[in-house]
Amino acid sequence: MKFFVYIIESDFDGTFYTGQTNNLIERLKRHNSGKNKSTKSRIPYQLKYFETYDTRAKAMLREWELKKKYNTERKRKLIHLFNKENLNQILGL
Repeated sequence: MKFFVYIIESDFDGTFYTGQTNNLIERLKRHNSGKNKSTKSRIPYQLKYFETYDTRAKAMLREWELKKKYNTERKRKLIHLFNKENLNQILGL
């Protein structure tokens, strides 16, 4: 099973949310349907970045790192360097 660390961006105000999951598409749907308390006031969201890990523990460690050590500008740089083809693949575009 794969685990994902992801960054989504709010179309409402441009803020980022970082999380981890084992089902990226379903998690994005939950964010956009308002089922996540911490993101429902800023929907809709677009997936901007993700990484894959082979264990939840590794994904959680990376999520913590992105949340605690990366400010908004550093996240923007990470997103800018991300291969957009990966997004198209995971989203089925």
